[in-house]
Amino acid sequence: MKKILVIEDEENLRQNIAELLTLEDFKVVVAENGMAGLQVAESEVPDLVICDVMMPELDGYGVLEKLRQNPPLSTIPFIFLTAKASSSDFRQGMELGADDYLTKPFTCKELLRAVASKFKKQIAIDKYSQKQLDELRNNIALSLPHEMRTPLNGILGFSEILRQEAEFLSVEEIQEMAQGINQSGQRLFKLIQKFLLYTELEMIYNDPTRIKSLQNNLTQFPNLSLNKLILEKAKYEKRKVDLQLNPPVSCEVKICSTRLLVVIEELLDNAFKFSPADRIVRVISELKNSTFNLSFIDYGRGMTSEQIRNLGAYKQFERQIYEQQGMGLGLIIAKRMTELHNGKFKIYSEPNKETIVQVQLPCTIHAEDY
Repeated sequence: MKKILVIEDEENLRQNIAELLTLEDFKVVVAENGMAGLQVAESEVPDLVICDVMMPELDGYGVLEKLRQNPPLSTIPFIFLTAKASSSDFRQGMELGADDYLTKPFTCKELLRAVASKFKKQIAIDKYSQKQLDELRNNIALSLPHEMRTPLNGILGFSEILRQEAEFLSVEEIQEMAQGINQSGQRLFKLIQKFLLYTELEMIYNDPTRIKSLQNNLTQFPNLSLNKLILEKAKYEKRKVDLQLNPPVSCEVKICSTRLLVVIEELLDNAFKFSPADRIVRVISELKNSTFNLSFIDYGRGMTSEQIRNLGAYKQFERQIYEQQGMGLGLIIAKRMTELHNGKFKIYSEPNKETIVQVQLPCTIHAEDY
């Protein structure tokens, strides 16, 4: 049985709504004002809230704002009841996250239609969320064991040979196995670091205070550490001859250098991973209207528009066709990092032709650049 909270300071109207909804087999809880409504919402956790706008102590807008700031209650569908019907009132409610408005006086049919519509929409949202959750579980089940098992097998295999046969091995063979252990350990370490970073970013994403603190940092672009990272990454991937760096712009980007390094490393890694050797990978920086644009362009496999829309963690497209390392965290980490710094993350791609991944971040332009 669905539970509906009715918050209305006019007693007769509150009782009439409660009786009507009870007759329709809903469980109804009521509150006579906004403050009481919040307390009932926290204790009862309703499936829908119907709330008057104009109330003493705390009005309907205040109730909605408080609910949207409370994670367990933030997604509850919300219908406003109002005697005011101006466009500014509607806009204010919708900006706060209201799902619908009913203008007083309203009929029983209008109320029930609004309630039915909200529950129908919520069912669709729940089904989609469950589908996404099932897909995420499946992706983790497919990628995580493989990504952890592969380097572990290398570490365990080489170390077992060294343990049992060290006295029969040449110095060169021991060095080769030690290198294999080191490479496998590095791969496992990077996997764990990436997993922890993604988890941290998701936690910050739901914490406005931490988001605000992130946005107070500045990084000089370009700088030696960023240039060194780009060149070392290209050298490590044996793609130094493929790398094409356009003359960099000069500005202060509103992100700390450590996090900008992460974004650059992930996007450069992605460009090299999904384009063949001997194909150019371009890195271009531009300034447009106090915005720093950093683009990574490769001419490899590319992505379809559907794949771009479905970009997410632990998701590697066409993994059953292409053998590749990773858990699909690189792009989503770069995207989250950009968004947390009040930036935009864009992907333009034409399969088997060209892919452009662009990060747009606020910046301070130096006087000499005008």
